[in-house]
Amino acid sequence: MITLSQGGAYLVKGMEIIPESAEAAAQIQSKTGREISRTEAAKNTMAYGILAEHNTSGNMEKLKIKFDKLTSHDITFVGIIQTARASGLTKFPIPYVLTNCHNSLCAVGGTINEDDHMFGLTCAKRYGGVYVPPHQAVIHQYAREMLAGGGKMILGSDSHTRYGALGTMAMGEGGPELVKQLLSQTYDINMPGVVGVYLTGEPVKGVGPQDVALAIIGAVFGNGYVKNKVMEFVGPGVASLSADFRIGIDVMTTETTCLSSIWQTDDEIQEFYEIHGRTEEYKELSPGEVAYYDGMIEVDLSKIRPMIAMPFHPSNTYTIDEVNANLKDVLHDVEERAKVSLDGAVAYSLQDKIVDGKFMVDQGIIAGCAGGGFENICAAADILRGSYIGADGFTLSVYPASMPVYMELIKNGCAAAILETGAVLKTAFCGPCFGAGDTPANNAFSIRHSTRNFPNREGSKLQNGQISSVALMDARSIAATAANKGVLTPATEFDGEVGKYKYHFDANIYANRVFDSKGVADESVEIQFGPNIKDWPAMGALPENLVLRVVSEIHDPVTTTDELIPSGETSSYRSNPLGLAEFTLSRKDPEYVGRAKDIQQAEKARMAGEHPCQAHPDVKPVMGVVKKTFEDASHENTGFGSTIFAVKPGDGSAREQAASCQKVLGGWANIANEYATKRYRSNLINWGMLPFLIEEGELPFHNLDYLFFPGIRKAVEEKAEIIEAYKVSVEDDSLERFTLKLGELTDEERQIILKGCLINYNRVD
Repeated sequence: MITLSQGGAYLVKGMEIIPESAEAAAQIQSKTGREISRTEAAKNTMAYGILAEHNTSGNMEKLKIKFDKLTSHDITFVGIIQTARASGLTKFPIPYVLTNCHNSLCAVGGTINEDDHMFGLTCAKRYGGVYVPPHQAVIHQYAREMLAGGGKMILGSDSHTRYGALGTMAMGEGGPELVKQLLSQTYDINMPGVVGVYLTGEPVKGVGPQDVALAIIGAVFGNGYVKNKVMEFVGPGVASLSADFRIGIDVMTTETTCLSSIWQTDDEIQEFYEIHGRTEEYKELSPGEVAYYDGMIEVDLSKIRPMIAMPFHPSNTYTIDEVNANLKDVLHDVEERAKVSLDGAVAYSLQDKIVDGKFMVDQGIIAGCAGGGFENICAAADILRGSYIGADGFTLSVYPASMPVYMELIKNGCAAAILETGAVLKTAFCGPCFGAGDTPANNAFSIRHSTRNFPNREGSKLQNGQISSVALMDARSIAATAANKGVLTPATEFDGEVGKYKYHFDANIYANRVFDSKGVADESVEIQFGPNIKDWPAMGALPENLVLRVVSEIHDPVTTTDELIPSGETSSYRSNPLGLAEFTLSRKDPEYVGRAKDIQQAEKARMAGEHPCQAHPDVKPVMGVVKKTFEDASHENTGFGSTIFAVKPGDGSAREQAASCQKVLGGWANIANEYATKRYRSNLINWGMLPFLIEEGELPFHNLDYLFFPGIRKAVEEKAEIIEAYKVSVEDDSLERFTLKLGELTDEERQIILKGCLINYNRVD
C-alpha cells in the first residue's frame, strides 16, 4: 500500500523512480542520454523552483522568503494586527485576508466574538485588506477558491494552510511570522528537504481523500520521515484524482509534520481555476526531466482501504476492517495509549462501545477544510440517500466549507438528501475541529472528517472528569456508518451508486458580502475595539543572567499545542493576552498558571525598580547560593521567571498563543529533547523565549527546581554552541552544572530574543 525509500531517489521523466545508489548515475544516463548530478537534479523539483522565485537572500541554502498573500482567521488575526500595530504598521503591503470561521458563534465568554469580527472589518478597511464575514467560508476553502495561484506562495496563521494541490506552496505558521511579512520582513529558513510522494493506480469505490491521507500519516509521522520537509506529489496516479480529492489529501499533510506541500498540476486543476473564474492563476507544474528527492513515498492508491485514526492522534491508524475484525485488541491498544495521553486523569474504556459484537459510534461530523468539500458531501449524500440515522443517540452534522459549496448542494439536491435522513446541515464553521461546536457527550465516541483528534481537544475536560473520544474517518465511511445507525461501517460495503456531480461556483455570494479593499488603505477609518480586546503587556529585554523555576515537567512522548493552550471555549479569550493566559496548560497541568505567576512576581518587582526578594521569599536564598560562585550576579542583572520541560512539545496547531501565553506569565524558555514542529519553535523565538535543547536521558532537574543561567545574554550574542546552566540547591547550598543547546538561530532570531520579543525588536517609539 505504502512504501518508504531508505535513502534518496531520482524521478526520471516524472514516471520512473531510480533509488540513489552507486549505479544511479549510469541508469539515469541510459534513460536520458546525459549525465546529471545530484545537485542539479535537486534543483528540478517543483518546490525548489517556487522557493527560488520567492527567495530574496541570493543564497538557496539560507532562504529569506517573501510571500505573495497572507490569510488568518478570527482566533489569530487580532493578536497579529495588534503586534504589527505596536511595531508601526500603516498598511498591509500584500493581500491579507481575514476570515471569521473559528469564533463564528457570537457567544459571550471573554471577548464577545462579534467584537473580534468588527475589529477585523475595520482593520481591513484601515490597512487595505479583505474581510470574510462569519459563516461565509472556512479559511482554507476561501483561500482555495479566491487566493491560490500556480507557483505562488501563501502564508497563513493556521497550521492547515495547504494549497499544494492547486500549485500553490502554502505554509502555516504562528502569528509573528505573518507580522514579519506585514512589516516587509522575510520568512527565514534553511533550504528544506523535499520528499517525493509517488502515486500510482486509482482509488476503489468507497475510498476517499481522508483514507489516503490517514494511510500516509500513519506511515510517516512516527519516524519523522517528512518532518520540516516539503512533500511533492507526483506520479501517474495524480491524474486519477479529482481536484477536490487532491485537496482533501493535501490539507492533511500538516499532520505528517511536513513544512509544506506541492503537487504536479494538469487539466483537472486548470478546470478548477476556470470554474472559479480565475483561469489566469493556473500554471502547469511538473518536476524536471530528472529530479532528486531526499526520500520517496510510494502510494498505490488502488490498495488503500477505508481508514480510521483512533484516539488520540491522526497517526494512530487502522483500516476500518482491521478494527471490526479485532475489536477488543484494537480498543485495548487505544486504552493503553490513553494511560499516557490522559495521565490517568479519568477512567477510560471503550469496551462499552461493543454491542452484540459490533462497534457503536455516538456521533458523526463532516466538516471544515478537510471534510466540507463539495465532492465529499455529495458522496455522503448518495450513500445516505433513502436511509435515516434513527431516533436514538447517534447524530450526524454536516458543515459545507463555504457558502458557494452550500448553495450548489441545495441546487443539486444533495442538501435535501442529507436532511431527509435526520442529519443536520450547518454553515461554514471550523468549530467541530477544535471543540467549539458539536462537542460530544461525556464518554461519547465521535467519528469526524476533520483534521485532528488530539486528547484535550473536542470537548474533553479532564480536570472536570469529562472525556470524549474522536476518531478521524472519510466522509464516505461516516455516511455509511450513519446509514447503519451508528455501527462502524466502511464505505466499501455500500453497493449503490455514487454520482459524479458538476460543480458551479457562484462568485456573487462573495461579491455581495465580502469586503475587499482592493489593496487600498483608508487611514481615516477608526479601528473598533471591544472591551476585552487588549494590547500586549510590556515585555523586558533578555537580562545578563537568568534564574528560572521549572513550573511544569511533561514526559509524554509528544505534547500538542492543544495541551499547551486548550482550544474550544478558551477561544473567546484569544483577544485578551492576560485573560487567555489563565488557561495555559490548564488541561495538562492545572498547577502551571499559579506556579508561573508566583515566580513572575519577582521579575515584576525587579522591572519596577524594587528588590525582587521583597516580592518572593525564594529569591534571597537562591541568589545566596548563586553569588557564592558568581559574585557579580545581582538582582539588577539577573532576571527571574519560569520554564517548562517537555519531551517533544508543539505538535499540531500554528497558534502562537501556545508560546505567548507562557511569555505573558513570565516564561523565559522551554527545555525539550526536541521540538515537534518548526512553527512552535519559531513561536517561542518570536516571543523572546529561549528554545533550549537537552539530551535525552535522566534530567538533571525536576519540577519546582530553580535553574541559574549565567551570562545567558552574552551566550546568545556570541552564538555559543553550549549553554551553561546550574541547578540551584538551597538545601545543599550547592550548584549542579549541566549543559544545553539552543540549536541554530539566525542573526535576526538572536536579536529578537535579546530584545525580549518581536514587538520590542520592531517597536517604533
